[in-house]
Amino acid sequence: GIKVEARYGSSAELALALVEEGQSSPADVFLTVDAGALGAVSRAGLFAELPASILDRVDPRFTARDGSWVGVTGRVRVVVYNTQRVSESDLPPSILDYTDPKWKGRLGWTPSYGSFQAFLTALRLDKGEDVARQWVEGILKNEPRAYTQNLPMLEAVANGEIDVAFTNHYYYYRMKSQQGADFPLGIYFFRNGDPGGLINPSGAGILATAKNADEAQEFIEFLLSEEIQKYFTEQAFEYPVAKGVAPRQDLPPLESLTTPDIDLSDLQDLEETLKLLRDAGAI
Repeated sequence: GIKVEARYGSSAELALALVEEGQSSPADVFLTVDAGALGAVSRAGLFAELPASILDRVDPRFTARDGSWVGVTGRVRVVVYNTQRVSESDLPPSILDYTDPKWKGRLGWTPSYGSFQAFLTALRLDKGEDVARQWVEGILKNEPRAYTQNLPMLEAVANGEIDVAFTNHYYYYRMKSQQGADFPLGIYFFRNGDPGGLINPSGAGILATAKNADEAQEFIEFLLSEEIQKYFTEQAFEYPVAKGVAPRQDLPPLESLTTPDIDLSDLQDLEETLKLLRDAGAI
């Protein structure tokens, strides 16, 4: 019953727009696909602190340290591969190993996509600036195919145009559900806390200058309701983050995934990640 006016754009684009608009922004709520963009807006001091009635619904690791934003769904970074051209035993244990020349011409990535940029920010935090820059430069030497969207990239994997792709888990599950079990795609979840296995939440925050703050809070409560959390997991194959809602049975439990030891609130340094990608010629 609430009329919503939405402005769509990439995570980085909208986060930078909010920061530029500052106190004069017409936005009430920012809903986006990665913690990095949320952190950039939070660092600028543009979010209001969310009430405990919202924050208490979600596992603390998927909320901001200062309570300025809250996770809505969980998205795991994975590798998807062509099962007719690659076996799981061929895949290296770390995302860092894909700079090996044997992967030249076989890789797909989405360097302009928000969730990829959040992963790269996590890599910078986890392994340092030099390692992150060397990884980007090493991948570029392997002549990856760049895509603006993930589903076309996975279609390219299935068609044999590339052998592996760096993506989010739910794209694999969506495509397999549509194409059937024989569709030649496999999925690899990184282990041992590798930075390639980042769990990055989509999430939302309310702008401190919101003119419709009550409605914005109602919207976020709606996203965290059992009904909508079940929709996200059953229909969109994402992980629910609200307490008491179980993921799909065909998804590995979040507790079984060992992820990089970083605080998601620290993924806010989006500008340096974009600079790294631009300087390397990736975007």
